[in-house]
Amino acid sequence: MCRDRPTDRSERQRDQSRRDPWRTLRVVGNTDNLEPAALYVYRAWLPASGEEARDFPIYCQRLSFFPEVPEHEAVAELFLPLK
Repeated sequence: MCRDRPTDRSERQRDQSRRDPWRTLRVVGNTDNLEPAALYVYRAWLPASGEEARDFPIYCQRLSFFPEVPEHEAVAELFLPLK
């Protein structure tokens, strides 16, 4: 599921009027192939959201890696820049 960034609730409360310029999808587990997650964001979430993607590619941040953590605990986040 996509969620707003940043996740710090107090920061959101301080500036309710600021709109985050991206949406994030967290992938937990096997992060070797992120294409299905990216396709979900573009094909399902984006059209249903009413948002519009910026002319900038989706990008990924890996938060934990296999073999440093068990494969089912690996975490990556996909960021979709929005207008």
